[in-house]
Amino acid sequence: MATIHDVARRAGVSAGTVSNVLNRPSYVGAQTRERVLAAMAELDFVPTKTRRQFRAGRERTLGLAIADLGNPFFADIALGAEAAAKELGVGVLIVHNGEDPSREEQNLDLLIQQRVHGIMIVPVDVRNKGLESLIERGTPLVYVDRISGDHPCCHVASDDFKGGLLAGEHLLGLGHRRIAFIGEDPISVQVLQRAQGLYAAVERAGLPPESVERLPATWTVEEGRRAGQLLADRDPEERPTAVFCANDMLALGVLQEVVRHGVRVPEDLSIVGFDDLIWAGASLVPLTTVWRARQRLGWTAVRMLMDEISEPATHVHEHSLFAPDLIVRESTEKPR
Repeated sequence: MATIHDVARRAGVSAGTVSNVLNRPSYVGAQTRERVLAAMAELDFVPTKTRRQFRAGRERTLGLAIADLGNPFFADIALGAEAAAKELGVGVLIVHNGEDPSREEQNLDLLIQQRVHGIMIVPVDVRNKGLESLIERGTPLVYVDRISGDHPCCHVASDDFKGGLLAGEHLLGLGHRRIAFIGEDPISVQVLQRAQGLYAAVERAGLPPESVERLPATWTVEEGRRAGQLLADRDPEERPTAVFCANDMLALGVLQEVVRHGVRVPEDLSIVGFDDLIWAGASLVPLTTVWRARQRLGWTAVRMLMDEISEPATHVHEHSLFAPDLIVRESTEKPR
């Protein structure tokens, strides 16, 4: 069998660099890392103890990497994971990546150094090559909420397209034809799918997708306030009669800002959010929104990861997609 030194000679690097590719991939440049991985493939190199076995007397520990704990949606995923871990008698080490790709790589290295038995991740960027390296090394990995492509690992998420479709059908059913989508983000597959669901509803109503106005914004309340300011500044005849926001934080920011400028919700502007955070029903105008099983996502991720860790030889990767639901409250009504 090929050794780490054989790989180092084939790739033209030191054995320490090969070790870093295996254990701390973010420490190695992308081109060097690809060269080492290619040498491993050519030599059929298999790291010893690729799938770490549990040691007697050592608690089973899982890693959970969260894109942004400042977003209550992701905090609820963490709570669900913690509840499942407690039920199964395992520990969870949670790291917060702050929507920062470099911080994500550092935290993934930290989890590996802490010798977690597997990792659940809500990735900052689903295109992160470091995640593929973890899979290639044999680290049990579960994608949560944010998924992309056909990764050879488990993933669990909500049906974002269906959620966007529900929101669009609701607004169109009320009679709205001037609709805006707030939250377009080219990195986020979820935002794209929610927008596509809305466009599908519009097309089914006999309208062109181009009739939907697009207002780019990230996930925060502050971005929602900025979008709300733009809407409030418009002449009422040029303003959309309804907006669908990519998440509740955006929707709450829009709601706060337009009301502050004298725009009535829902009489002048109907608003739909996404996630059904606890704040949605307690806002100034209770928010119509798309509900998602937030804690169930975390709970299911733990169960998937433990299945793979406990029975690696027979484990079959699962891909679960949970159906959303529309919660209708006071922030939407027929256009005046």
